[in-house]
Amino acid sequence: MAVESASLLRAGLLLLLLMAAQVLPLVSGCNRGFYERMINDLCLAKFKFDMGGVDRGLWCSWPDTMEIYEGLTNCTFQVALRVDCFWPNQIVDRFFMQIHRIYFYDCALTGRLLHDPPTSILAPFIAVPVLVTLLMTALVVWRSKRTEGVL
Repeated sequence: MAVESASLLRAGLLLLLLMAAQVLPLVSGCNRGFYERMINDLCLAKFKFDMGGVDRGLWCSWPDTMEIYEGLTNCTFQVALRVDCFWPNQIVDRFFMQIHRIYFYDCALTGRLLHDPPTSILAPFIAVPVLVTLLMTALVVWRSKRTEGVL
């Protein structure tokens, strides 16, 4: 009986915590709409201005955009502190997804610009398999014509 009551007590506490988790964000001081407008008006405007000063070809170059990106991140954090919102949150996640869709959609995951390798490196990686394939084909044809002494 004591085990069952302890189990019921734990289940009740868990239910209470889940209900509190649903209610507390609604009663917090964060005005989500205001926060979203503020990061769009303040942070996004400055980010657009700063990115406008960087050549479009360098948007994927992390050393060239790191300071601007850190400024954007810091701006969203500072605004969240001022309007009493948690950071990071869903609004910030959506905001940065939008930023990445607009500015960094064509970048590699490593943040480096992608380039074709030089011909001196690329040529052997193409030539060797082609030559090996031709050599093996010639060997098979030559060997199939010489049937005496195989068995």
